[in-house]
Amino acid sequence: MPPMPPMGPNKRGPGGPNAGRINAEKPKNARETLSKLLRYIGKSEYLFFGLLAVMLSITLLGLAAPYIQQIAIDCITLDDNKLEVNTDRLIKTLVILGTVYLVNSVLSYFQGIFSAKLSQRTVSTMRRDLFGDLVKLPIKYFDTHRHGDIMSRMTNDVENISNTISQSIGSLISGVLTVIGSIIIMLTYSPLLTLISLSTVVLTIFVSGKMTKFMRKYFLQQQIILGKLNGHVEEMVTGHRTVVSYSKEQAAVEEFNKMSDELRKTGIRAQICGGVMGPLMNCIGNFGFVMIAAFGGWFSYKGWITVGTIQAFILYSKQFSRPINEIANQYANIQTAIAGAERIFEVMETKPEKDEGKADITAEDVRGDICFKDIHFGYEADKPVLKGLDLDIKQGQKIAIVGATGSGKTTIVNLLTRFYETDSGHITVDGVDITDIPLEELRKSVAIVLQDTVLFKGSIEDNIRYGKEDAPDEAVRRAAAHANAAEFIRRLPDGYKTQLSEGGSNLSQGQRQLLSIARAVLADPKILILDEATSSVDTRTEMHIQSAMVALMKNRTSLIIAHRLSTIRDADVIVVIDGGRVAESGRHEDLIALHGCYYQLYQTQFAGNKT
Repeated sequence: MPPMPPMGPNKRGPGGPNAGRINAEKPKNARETLSKLLRYIGKSEYLFFGLLAVMLSITLLGLAAPYIQQIAIDCITLDDNKLEVNTDRLIKTLVILGTVYLVNSVLSYFQGIFSAKLSQRTVSTMRRDLFGDLVKLPIKYFDTHRHGDIMSRMTNDVENISNTISQSIGSLISGVLTVIGSIIIMLTYSPLLTLISLSTVVLTIFVSGKMTKFMRKYFLQQQIILGKLNGHVEEMVTGHRTVVSYSKEQAAVEEFNKMSDELRKTGIRAQICGGVMGPLMNCIGNFGFVMIAAFGGWFSYKGWITVGTIQAFILYSKQFSRPINEIANQYANIQTAIAGAERIFEVMETKPEKDEGKADITAEDVRGDICFKDIHFGYEADKPVLKGLDLDIKQGQKIAIVGATGSGKTTIVNLLTRFYETDSGHITVDGVDITDIPLEELRKSVAIVLQDTVLFKGSIEDNIRYGKEDAPDEAVRRAAAHANAAEFIRRLPDGYKTQLSEGGSNLSQGQRQLLSIARAVLADPKILILDEATSSVDTRTEMHIQSAMVALMKNRTSLIIAHRLSTIRDADVIVVIDGGRVAESGRHEDLIALHGCYYQLYQTQFAGNKT
């Protein structure tokens, strides 16, 4: 049975049956991923078309330059061993050529601006959508995925996409336009020479296709290992006290080094494979230039073309091959971005939490009658936790749920709050199936006080107000007073304005627990769940917390999950869970008299394991 879902720095760690194990990732279709990525780029359509216009202008000027150079070269002729120079035409041509290069440089500056803006807007939209989808995912997703890996998708993968768009989008657009323009102009010069220069294209496509299939697995593997490494670092940082207390620093370092070495080896393979693409394409391109020079020289000797034409043709051939080489040289970055995009879209395409509730019920309407009817549930299909559980809880009752570790106590809470869905059976609140109640209203009617308190960076009053943001200051102070927290808050330098560090680590465990209770008091729920709320504090603090909880539970349906049986003796009903079912229920004295499961638990704790 996994623990309650972690929500902050002081969490119990990734829960669920697959805790600590990253799910195996399978590569998705690169073309499909690229199509989704292009749709995100297309959302900034004005920037995209602006960049397209700039790149079109740069490409046209780039294509015009070799033609202007040809004119300049052909201004110099050799006739009957006499050098002839058309000076006026040469000067005018050189001025035009200089202007072309100057305008090209200015447009390249604007290309950088447009690329940067397009990149940042695209990843900003993607990051916003990713986080929006992330918070809608079911608790099961977070219980079965490493938290560091999830954060890696939000940070590293998105950043890789940003860098690639910024650096490569202009090259890709320019490359397509340049290839098309170069082929058209080359055909006008010499169809036969164009055919010769294109003979290397088939070889280029074949080599790049083979290399792509070979390399892609390494780049995806690199991103997966990076996510695992981030998960390990996140666990070591949040659990640093435990690591130090058990003198496991060296073990943590060795595990980190092992993952780091694995990442290094995979990264080297990926980068070597990506780096090979450029030289291979250059080699193929240079072979094509040799063929053009050889055949061009022969055609010039025959008088079919001029020397200027050969020079222009070689430049156009270079412009034709340059985009292919640039893409090959950037292939490593492109593959990393595609691998990251696959991981991001995987999260986005995960089915969100179900919320089919259409009943006209609000949190204010809830009274607190709860019924579990023939509930079957398991976190894994072949490992059932609850096996036909039946439980009736009346409005205002204080119900204590006890049982051995793994018996299903916390699972009952997970199902009531719909953190998980039942495999079969029905849970009703006030006679209405919880699947018919809108999720937001269902959870507004429930407040949970956990053993591991969750506080956020900010002021004390902001943390108390977390469940009811519009609550006035006076209500916040009343809630703190009911929770027995007002006294210690007053002793703090800034009172309710005191800023908490991450996880509230500048407060004691008991103080954090009292603030958690104050938050629940302010939320004013109809159903209250206390999950081992006093198990990690000293006896004196426990008395303050117990007193606060008595006030909190008044006139509310309360479910108390407890290992300390001393804390639940005055419960209206004590429910003993054993074997996935309700084994016993009743008041403390009645259950002791039965000499059953509860009696054995009680004797284990207080009578030295007597039976």
